[in-house]
Amino acid sequence: MSRNVSAPRHESISRTTSPVSAWRWQPTSGTRRVIREVLVVALAALLYFIVRGLMHSQAAVAFNNADTLIALEQRLGLYHEPAMQGWITGSAWLTDLANRVYIFGHWPVIIATMLWLVFRHPAAFARYRSALLLSGAIGLVFFVLMPMAPPRFLVDYGFVDTVTQHSNAYRVLQPPSLTNPYAAMPSLHVGWNLLMGIAIVSQARHWLWRGFGMLMPLAMWLATVVTANHYLLDGLVGSVVALTGLVLAIAIERRRNRSRSTEARVLNGRVIGQGWTHRPAA
Repeated sequence: MSRNVSAPRHESISRTTSPVSAWRWQPTSGTRRVIREVLVVALAALLYFIVRGLMHSQAAVAFNNADTLIALEQRLGLYHEPAMQGWITGSAWLTDLANRVYIFGHWPVIIATMLWLVFRHPAAFARYRSALLLSGAIGLVFFVLMPMAPPRFLVDYGFVDTVTQHSNAYRVLQPPSLTNPYAAMPSLHVGWNLLMGIAIVSQARHWLWRGFGMLMPLAMWLATVVTANHYLLDGLVGSVVALTGLVLAIAIERRRNRSRSTEARVLNGRVIGQGWTHRPAA
């Protein structure tokens, strides 16, 4: 007589999770790295503006330095700023275009480019982040040692502050409490835009973006002059400062890579050496 023996039933034990734990966001290591890098750059930029804004430069020294720079440009045949500003002051739409390039072509471009780099080209992001920080530090030294009044303050020379007269957007993006009005030399508007242009040209694949990367720094240099915010030499010196920061960043990156490569070879040699000296127990 056969007996049907049914297999024991295993009841599944369901784990209950709270809604909070079910929806808890757990960032990946890559996301944590991105957040860390963005916070470092944001904090550095804030400190840069706070330090620059706290520099109460002497107005008399700043105006004397401006007169000296204009005299130097005149001797070199480079003093074309009043004539260049005359290109736009007679046209409302050209003035508005130059103002918009100066206002919205700087920080928005830097932020967008750095976000693109951090997500798509992390190695390049680290390089240009360091270049921004190093060139910013060099710029602070200039602001302390050589305060300079921008052309817009020199009404006797015929300059017009087109940005302030036609828009208040720049004061929103860069509040006066975080700015030093006597920080015309060097122009990091030009220098940092040049860094972003180099990053775009070197990393972008589409020819339109590469063209934008080449033309954007030149457009910013022109905008800084025709809006009477910087002299021609400000942009030149700002470009040299930015490129110096990039060279230093590349040198630091290469040194770090060599150090890591050396450590890897030493570690690999130790592992191989341990393998050679290993003897099985008798």
